[in-house]
Amino acid sequence: MADPVVAIKNLRIALPKGAERAHAVDGVSFDLTAGKIVCVVGESGSGKSMCAHALLGLLPDTVNVEGGEIRFDGRDLLTVDEDGWRDLRGRRIAMVFQEPMTALNPLMRIGDQLMEVFEAHDLLTPRERRAKALALVREVGLPDPERIIRAYPHQLSGGQRQRAMIAMALALEPAVLVADEPTTALDVTTQAQILKLIRNLQASHNMAVMFITHDFGVVADIADQVVVLRHGKVVEEGAAEAVLGNPRHDYTKALLAAVPSFDPPPRQSREDAPRAVEVIGLDKTYVTPTGWFRPNRETCAAHAVNFAIHQGETLGLVGESGSGKSSVARLVMRLIEADRGTVRIGDIDLTRLSGRALRAQRHRIQMIFQDPFASLNPRRKVGRIIADGMVARGTPIAAALQRTQELLALVGLDAGAIGRYPHEFSGGQRQRIGIARALALDPEIIVADEAVSALDVSVQAQVLLLLEDLKARLGLSMLFITHDLRVAAQICDRIAVMQKGEIVELKPTAALFANPEHAYTRELLAAVPGRKQQVV
Repeated sequence: MADPVVAIKNLRIALPKGAERAHAVDGVSFDLTAGKIVCVVGESGSGKSMCAHALLGLLPDTVNVEGGEIRFDGRDLLTVDEDGWRDLRGRRIAMVFQEPMTALNPLMRIGDQLMEVFEAHDLLTPRERRAKALALVREVGLPDPERIIRAYPHQLSGGQRQRAMIAMALALEPAVLVADEPTTALDVTTQAQILKLIRNLQASHNMAVMFITHDFGVVADIADQVVVLRHGKVVEEGAAEAVLGNPRHDYTKALLAAVPSFDPPPRQSREDAPRAVEVIGLDKTYVTPTGWFRPNRETCAAHAVNFAIHQGETLGLVGESGSGKSSVARLVMRLIEADRGTVRIGDIDLTRLSGRALRAQRHRIQMIFQDPFASLNPRRKVGRIIADGMVARGTPIAAALQRTQELLALVGLDAGAIGRYPHEFSGGQRQRIGIARALALDPEIIVADEAVSALDVSVQAQVLLLLEDLKARLGLSMLFITHDLRVAAQICDRIAVMQKGEIVELKPTAALFANPEHAYTRELLAAVPGRKQQVV
């Protein structure tokens, strides 16, 4: 067996006093080998990212390395000073982050950011740097390299930004690549492309790759070895085929069991029920000014969109980023105005209402957002966040707080949550708070926009079960927007597939999975991670 490029041995990282546990990483050991991809898997807080940050010398000041070593190139990385790290980062060890829009400088062109990598290490002439930047852009499969290097990050799609980040990471041909959840926020087709790209580049450059993920579908597609972390400890390690096909530890089995199945459960048709929401001929085009003497850029977000959601039904809206899913959600919510079309709730046409009349109807349809931390006011306690809507509609404060406690219990949180701030909760708990807030005004319809995409598989499974239970108990109808077809299979009665602003296929879920008619639907289904290699 080849010698490891990186050997992590008995790594122990202590958390600050007052944390839920004493150590973020507690005795972790595993190796990274050239030409192999090691997937490090576990829930939020398991220690995955802390191991990655230790490998790159990026640990926060609030934690303390108590023991262990990380051996690379004959030295312990835990003893390297900042001057040493300036030479190592990028040149020998590189990282691809989860959110490229945060990692990339929004004020610099992509080409300048690529060339800055060589400049920081005093390599190549300016002309050579530009030529190398173009070559890297071509290597990661970005179209029209001359345009890409002149573009700013906001002018690229999510998948293109992630490819640009990978190009930066590969610029100096490192021996080790750390990828921290690089595909979590991407739609399935872009995710499949990025996974294939990482696998191909890893093979061609013979790199050792540490790939952090909570998605076992991704693990099935890309991993050579798997390390499962829980509460800072390694609970299982082995070849991907062994861990996925015959997991030994109960925690690994639980994680695998929480992965949504591709097989939709049997569901009773609700198409004979009255229509809770009806969308007719919805059109929306965004117009972006491009400057003097050039025509404005137009982007069609929705064109002739038609669908209905029946009482008690969940309609899934799926498609790639930019397909128009979230725009349709915002049009239905009247958060943005349609160019044409009608949105009816019962016998009320929302598109014809304004002012007080619109506000009087808004309680009937409420939204659960993708990122609960961004959508919850960090300066207000949870009780106030949930009660505010009720108070605004005339409910006395005492009654609103009483109802808030009932809602917290309904979504599985204790009464003490009412006096705490959003940052004091986990991601799954914050999403439960977002659900409680959405239910506070007794809506008839819930619009869930990627409401579980950022959650661990086990937490995701809990939130999906909660949504199903609440929908049944409260008689809710739901528009469920997702790029994860496995999730859609489990929660949606019917699925509408969107491509470039249009619905190209709409069927009952089981029928869509069994017999997709449109080529784009078949492409989406084929791109789902782990689809070809079912886990357990």
